[in-house]
Amino acid sequence: MFSGIIERLAPVTGVSQEGRTRVLVLQSGWDDLSLGESVAINGVCLTVTHLEAGAATFFVSPETTSRSSLGRVAEGDRVNLERSVRLETRLSGHLVQGHVDGTARLVTVTPEEGTFRLELALPAALARYCVEKGSIALDGISLTINSVSPATDGSTIIGITIIPHTWEHTNLHAARPGDEINVEVDVIAKYVERLCQPYPKP
Repeated sequence: MFSGIIERLAPVTGVSQEGRTRVLVLQSGWDDLSLGESVAINGVCLTVTHLEAGAATFFVSPETTSRSSLGRVAEGDRVNLERSVRLETRLSGHLVQGHVDGTARLVTVTPEEGTFRLELALPAALARYCVEKGSIALDGISLTINSVSPATDGSTIIGITIIPHTWEHTNLHAARPGDEINVEVDVIAKYVERLCQPYPKP
């Protein structure tokens, strides 16, 4: 479990691939990582599978590459990192599982009185969980949805405001219109939807 508060940016120093399976190597900057530990990389919960000389290795399954942008991460890219929360940790963002639901397309980035307004296009399957002032995780960053509006192509446009600290300390400052951003919608909304459906008879 994570809170969506990015701890650092880390460079990808190695990528290998066989089919849709990938292995990523990062210079995390943490000297106390453990084998088997969970780390969110651009919002995707991955397991440390190897440690050597400050480098951490992560296995990316076909399911993860199909749902997230990690299938397109390249050597030299910088990714958002967050370690899993502890029971005594303040939950400064919101409950983030690291289970990415899909991706959104970045439409516009607009400077706005010292902040940056991002507009992203979401497919209908994800947009139904988005409400104004609700929570969403973009590339693992806990953010608040400021606006929700329909687009002419059938997608939904959400508006997000990024403060200078988040802009400078995450990979959003390198994002460009057309880029795919990992999305995890609020899990509570998904549970409410499921509970409102008729219970299947045995």
